[in-house]
Amino acid sequence: MKKFLVVVIVAFLFSGCAELQQVVNNLPNNVGLSQDQIGNGLRQALDNGIEHQVAKLTSKDGFYRNELVKILLPEELQAVDKGLRKIGLGNLADEGIKVLNRAAEDAVKTATPIFVNAVKEITFNDAKNILLGDKNAATNYLQLKTSQSLYNSFSPVIDNSFSKVGADKVWSNLITKYNSIPFVKKVNPDLTGYVTNEALKGVFTMIEIEEKGIREKVGLRNTALLRQVFALQDNR
Repeated sequence: MKKFLVVVIVAFLFSGCAELQQVVNNLPNNVGLSQDQIGNGLRQALDNGIEHQVAKLTSKDGFYRNELVKILLPEELQAVDKGLRKIGLGNLADEGIKVLNRAAEDAVKTATPIFVNAVKEITFNDAKNILLGDKNAATNYLQLKTSQSLYNSFSPVIDNSFSKVGADKVWSNLITKYNSIPFVKKVNPDLTGYVTNEALKGVFTMIEIEEKGIREKVGLRNTALLRQVFALQDNR
């Protein structure tokens, strides 16, 4: 490791950042770790994000009381919220927001295996660059590679959760009451699609928190492989 540090320091002093990356990439076996090992380390970091952070979303108020991921009304429904409050139905408007978050909480609990399998199936074609990239590079890679398939899998789970937590009835009542207000523009929103997208954003937000923590805090690297892999980014 000392020899590695000397090489990196010399490379930085004489070549600059771009050349430093080239030196690191050309080190034999990347200081004892193969591309596959680095990829497995990144997978472990993402798995930790699911286990330690995404799990928080599945509890009651996991979305609703978390300002980082709380699902608010889409822009086109802000008028619904304001309109109902004007006619004294503020409690119904509040309940509408709450049940959207309840549906997301329930759906994430059911769909956690979807995220676990998505991580297992990721192929890190350039694991070294991801490791040495931004502090959320692995999360961004996961999002890029899996968003569409996760949406397709997650959407029916959200739809089922709407019924399970009673969100469909609350919103049917809410929309009916709003559309009965004279002179308002009638609405018929696709709330399943909206909540699916917002729930996925929340999941990736929490995974990113764990990835940044592992990158910045050695104490969060709870396996030998995580310690080995992320030591490389510490020494870049």
